[in-house]
Amino acid sequence: MDRKHKRCTASMMDPRVSVISGRLKGVKRVIAVSGGKGGVGKSLVASVLALILSDRQHQVGLFDADFTSPSTHVILGASKIQPLEDNGLVPCVAHGLRYMSIVAFSHDEALPLRGTDVSNVLIELFAITRWGELDFLIIDMPPGISDAALDIMRLVRRLEFIIVSTPSLLTFETVRKLVRLLADMKAPVLGVVENMKMRESTFLARQVAAMGVPYLGEIPYDPKVEDALGNVKLLRETVFARKLSEIASKLESCP
Repeated sequence: MDRKHKRCTASMMDPRVSVISGRLKGVKRVIAVSGGKGGVGKSLVASVLALILSDRQHQVGLFDADFTSPSTHVILGASKIQPLEDNGLVPCVAHGLRYMSIVAFSHDEALPLRGTDVSNVLIELFAITRWGELDFLIIDMPPGISDAALDIMRLVRRLEFIIVSTPSLLTFETVRKLVRLLADMKAPVLGVVENMKMRESTFLARQVAAMGVPYLGEIPYDPKVEDALGNVKLLRETVFARKLSEIASKLESCP
């Protein structure tokens, strides 16, 4: 029995795993925002998408599951978060979102987690977090096809995926592999978002169509986003947010 198989078998025998589906029972849709590699704007898409859906009167949760480089708290300006303990953990509320991130426990310290430690923390947070009734739970996924990403796919059965890419050929090659993996796992892919687009090109749209995956739309590079980080009011006024709002309308109409 190889190391990964042993790890998977051990975690499946973990009694906390059986609790997770109950914790997510009141959540109508769980959307995982993923990317083939880091630096494509995955966390920004997850954070702003959650805000947009909340602004439309949906009950929305945001879970930052990128333990190696959590950044949604920086985007939202929500660094001082403290979940409440009540038969588990009740997420804090940030800008109308029920919000959970590992930074609630690690604060500004790096987390030197690897292997089974990452899996253990993921299982623990999914098992103890009380999301309550939600229309959407947005999960900011770990980048790529890492062990942590595979753990989440195994632990949360109702995941719908949004994949964030840039126009780069190198980025798209990792996206292609991720799409194939999700197809093998029969995980629904809502579509691909082309982020940080700087020139006219139909390359990515054509490549995505060839894989039989919806192309959700493009978001141009917006230099104003950097100055808006941590300021939700400014963030909502960016071109980035406006274009993502159009994409969010497509997601709302998905069954």
